Parts: sequence; structure tokens; C-alpha cells
Amino acid sequence: MAIIDRYLLKNFLGVFAVFFISFFGLFVVGDTVNNFSEILRYAESNGGLLRAVLKYYGLRSLVFFDWMNPLLILVATMFTIATFRRHNEMTALMAAGIRNERMVRPLLIMSCILVLLAVVNRECILPSFRQDLSTNIQNIRNDKTDAIVPVYDNQTDILLSGEGIVLVDERIVEPNFFLPRTLDQYGVQLLGREATFQPSTNEHPQGYLFSGIRQPEELVTESSLKLNGVPILYTPQDTLWLKSDQCFVVSSVEPKLLIGGGNWQQFSSTLELMGALENPSVKHNPGIEVELHSRFVQPFLDLNLLLLGLPLVLTRQSRSLFFSVGLCVLLIVVFMGVIMLCHNLGSSSLLSPALSVWLPLMVFVPMAVASSLPLYE
Repeated sequence: MAIIDRYLLKNFLGVFAVFFISFFGLFVVGDTVNNFSEILRYAESNGGLLRAVLKYYGLRSLVFFDWMNPLLILVATMFTIATFRRHNEMTALMAAGIRNERMVRPLLIMSCILVLLAVVNRECILPSFRQDLSTNIQNIRNDKTDAIVPVYDNQTDILLSGEGIVLVDERIVEPNFFLPRTLDQYGVQLLGREATFQPSTNEHPQGYLFSGIRQPEELVTESSLKLNGVPILYTPQDTLWLKSDQCFVVSSVEPKLLIGGGNWQQFSSTLELMGALENPSVKHNPGIEVELHSRFVQPFLDLNLLLLGLPLVLTRQSRSLFFSVGLCVLLIVVFMGVIMLCHNLGSSSLLSPALSVWLPLMVFVPMAVASSLPLYE
């Protein structure tokens, strides 16, 4: 590695680290001010204030890196090159016959490494902490329940609902399941104190274990119900592993699919998103398809943003650092605005999920190629 490469990489990583720490520090300060009392209570059961803050916001730094990585790469690259030009160091290298593409090569390589790190973080690290990341500081302290969005099980036609759900325990509070005509011999509604999601075992497929059954009252004395010869509603009358106030409802609708919002999608791996789309019990959600396609497109968009920003500092005659930063901010706003607009159109089914995700790449790649041509002249 040449001296100039080490010099540029040192400046690049320094700027990247400074901006990451600064932006994340602002986020931490703002969040702690708004939730200071909750953090103090959370600290009582987590070994003190410092340890609680490090534990809670340490995990959030992974999410922050996922969000800000492409923007920080662009900002760090532009600051490094703009400072390089401002000190006339680039002029000296160009006078020695060194072309622009040779000077930015180490920055491009390091940018690719950071993009790959973001992919690893998104696919391997964030999913392993999904439960913690999906719960904010208020829910951790009070063990609050999330609101349920009722979902039909397409295989059994059972409508899954309830008062709320505790995702950490995969438990529905005050479950209220509506049974179809094929399973309503004992009543239309199935009410209980709680229903806990159980993975498949040798005794039963995956589904929900009801405890404290209140309705139908005679369910505990009746035999299990079947659909096309397959047991769907297990009762204690002929199921030895059930207690007298329990029943079991077969369903492949996982608790995360009952929660409104897309946190579980954001913190799931690509394989988990594929599994959700292949789940025959759940109607395909366009938002999940958009998220799945975006996993493949995101690394290319991250690099595309960088290639759009490079010409702003490499081909301009002015050496104003602040003007370059202003152009950088404008580029980021337009770039992110187009992506968010396309994703919203895909999630609302106005565009196909695949087209809504790939469309920004179709728009910005030609622009990046056209704006980068002067770098090779």
C-alpha cells in the first residue's frame, strides 16, 4: 500500500468515526432526555446506570450503523477529497501524472468493505438481537403489550386476535380467536386468559396453547376438532398433555406477524423474510416483498450514492468545502426521497414490489455513470 493510500484511508476513517460518534451521540442525548426516568428504572435491574446505558444503546448503535452507513461513507469521502483539494495536495499529485481514479481507489475499496460489513450486520447480527431491538425502553420497563392486528390463518380460516401481545414471550394477552363454520361446533369465539405460541414437537404442530379458557365453557369436556381429518383444535378431553383449563390451536401464524409495523421485517434476515413469504397460513404482504428485494438492492444503492457524490468534489473548480457539503446534503435528500417514495408505492401496491425497489437503481445508475465520465478523461 502506497503512502498516499494510507494517508487517504487514515483521513477517511477518521472522518467516518467522528461523524458516526457525533450523530449517534446526539441521538443518545436526545433519547435519554426524553426517557430519563425510564432509563433510571431500567438501570435499577441492570447493574447501574452506566451499564444499562451501554447495554441498551450499544445494541442501538448496530441499528444506527445500518441506517447511516451509506450517508457516512459519502460524507467521509467528500470531506476527505475536499480537504485534500483545499490543501493543494491533489494538485501536486495531478502534476505528477496521477489520475483521479488512482487517488480515489483506496476510498472506493474501503467503502466496499464498509458496505459488506453493513450486509453482515443486517443479515447476521441484527436478527440475533431482534427481541431486544424491537422493544423500546418503556416496554422493557413495564413489559407493555403491543397492539394486535387481526390476521386470518389461510389454512384454517381462523381469525387470530386479542387484547395485546408480548413479543418477548410470544404470548397473546386475552386471546380472542374467531372460528370458521367448519370448526364452530362448540362456539364461534375462543376466549382465554393467554395464548402462548409453541413450536412444533412430536406431540403437535406449531400453534397456540390457550390457558384459562373462558369460552366456550363446555370445550374442556368435548373431543378435539379436525379439519379434513387433521386435528386443528386440541382439547383436554382426548389430549393427555393438556391441563383441564387448556386447549391448543394449530396455526403457522407466528406472533411477530400479528404486530403492526415493520420492526420484525427490519430486524429479520433474508432467509426469515423468504420463510414469511412462503408461509401458507399468511396472506402475502407487499411490505415484506419490498423489504426482501431491498436486501439485494441495498449494497448497490449504497455504492451508487457514493458514485453520485464523487464528481461533486472531483470535477469542480471551486474548492469551497462548505459548498461541497451543501451539495452533498442536497444529493442525500433527493436520493433518499426517491427511494422512500418508491418503497411506499410498492408497499401500497401501486407498483409491484420488485419494480418499486429496483426503480431507484435504474434511475440513479445512469446518472452516476454519466457524471463519472469526466473522471476518466
